[in-house]
Amino acid sequence: MDQIKPYVIGVDLGGTNTVFGIVNARGEVVSDNSIRTQEYATIEEFVDASCASLKPLIDGVGGIDKINGIGIGAPNGNYYKGTIEFAPNLPWKGVVHLADLFKEKLGIPVAVTNDANAAAIGEMTYGVARGMKNFIVITLGTGVGSGIVINGQLVYGCDGFAGELGHVIMVRGDQGRLCGCGRKGCLETYCSATGVARTAREILSTTDKPSILRELAPEKITSLDVSIAAGKGDQVAKDIFEFTGKMLGEACADFAAFSSPEAFIFFGGLTKAGDLIMEPIRKAYNESVLPIFRDKPQFLVSGLMSSNAAVLGASALGWEIKND
Repeated sequence: MDQIKPYVIGVDLGGTNTVFGIVNARGEVVSDNSIRTQEYATIEEFVDASCASLKPLIDGVGGIDKINGIGIGAPNGNYYKGTIEFAPNLPWKGVVHLADLFKEKLGIPVAVTNDANAAAIGEMTYGVARGMKNFIVITLGTGVGSGIVINGQLVYGCDGFAGELGHVIMVRGDQGRLCGCGRKGCLETYCSATGVARTAREILSTTDKPSILRELAPEKITSLDVSIAAGKGDQVAKDIFEFTGKMLGEACADFAAFSSPEAFIFFGGLTKAGDLIMEPIRKAYNESVLPIFRDKPQFLVSGLMSSNAAVLGASALGWEIKND
């Protein structure tokens, strides 16, 4: 077997920016760079620009022979096929053969997965899930994503798209909020950053409780504004996090029934609210879960909470790739 090379490349392919990082075996991003995703009308132009951006980073660690592989975290990334498939927020439509294009340009192995799965692999490799075999990562960003690890292996399902826990239905029927997926009542419509902002607008419009959030135009309120207000003791903002955390805790109680995880790990900007959101999650979980799962899992915040967290998560795929 070939010796594993000392570096991998992590790529966080987002709808606005794509960030590249060279990562060593200690989980340190030794150099990074970025380009604007939306500037490239075709996937070929994007890959050419990406490789041009990567070249000085690769040269800086001694050349491509020092790189074990590339891991890419991307919306609608399919690990089995190395593709991005029908990603709504990217310029390239349909099925994009991303891994093949990068491998042709750079000559090293490439693996692709979605961003939440990349976060789970990152936690297992570098973060708070080191040594764990059964856990669920829940990413709280613009949407809600998840990466599920059972018996030490990430769950991909039959088609590479397993683990869409953000799209379990929490409120059924017409009462549920419309989701970007086209259905109503999905978890992410309530517990994402955008969901928190929607909750804030609903509460402010249906109650007359005093709140510093009323100083802002309703359509301008963000989850960060809610977090800042809650930190100042604003009761309406605290109520918003109580509502959000309760729903997340109830969802986790359902998730525990199929995988009995030793931990739920939360990743993303909402976790900066700390106990304002984590305590309601724990409480609602124990109130809702089947008794045999009560008090068993840990509720943790990501160990990769830094500006390079997504790059680190994606890079972890690069260590798993075999060099031919």
